[in-house]
Amino acid sequence: MNFNFELILFYAVLISGIIALFDQLFLMKKRKQVYAKETKGMSNPPELKLPILIDYARSFFPVLLLVFLLRSFLYEPFRIPTGSLEPTLAVGDFILVNKFHYGVRLPVLHTVVYPNNNPKHGDILVFRWPPNPSVNFIKRVIGVPGDKISYIDKTLYVNGQKINQSDIGITNNRDEEGRLWEVKEKMEDFFGVKHAIYINDARYGEDFKDVVVPEDMYFVMGDNRDSSADSRFWGFVPYENIVGKANYVWMSWDSFDHKIRWSRLGKSVN
Repeated sequence: MNFNFELILFYAVLISGIIALFDQLFLMKKRKQVYAKETKGMSNPPELKLPILIDYARSFFPVLLLVFLLRSFLYEPFRIPTGSLEPTLAVGDFILVNKFHYGVRLPVLHTVVYPNNNPKHGDILVFRWPPNPSVNFIKRVIGVPGDKISYIDKTLYVNGQKINQSDIGITNNRDEEGRLWEVKEKMEDFFGVKHAIYINDARYGEDFKDVVVPEDMYFVMGDNRDSSADSRFWGFVPYENIVGKANYVWMSWDSFDHKIRWSRLGKSVN
């Protein structure tokens, strides 16, 4: 079952707001009149107490509304659940995603009301997964509309241009089950965006050639090239599925060693 926090938060704001407004318009005046009659002549009257439901609604509504507006239009926190973007993003990284970088979208409906920047080569994009839009994915933008993408012998080609890779060395990559895999770490220069990638020669990489990215679509891949479910397998990301651009790591928890990765805190995502 997928946990749709955005929808739950929306209903929480709506219900608490309706209760608080109904009380303000119809119940508060009568309650104060009854209180005034009951405490008339008292030198030290007790504090006027609200019904518990109304008290909770009035207390939580402004907080819920503020959180809803911040995460809908400014920044939203996400947790990285898999290693598909390693070594750039580690499992257990908590990141902030800029929600307005690619335009303002209505919460819940996700309709664009104010277009802004379009995704560029090398951007790390959070989006609603096309096969199941209730699930959020995060990948790197490899192809923008009109690009011709090829992937041959684990090397990228964009519009016929080979994307240069330089060797960093051999390292171990741990998967979600804790198993270690020996991988090659390389530095990829992707149109000026330099970032490390993992290549696992023990895993088969299916080649493809001259895949053209359609209008209003994007081709995305993980930096952990042989351990990423991405556009190579399920297709393109439509513009309307975009959630935002990953910006910073604000927390990182190593679930295997049970500790905070202090060195990753505040790291810029690129």
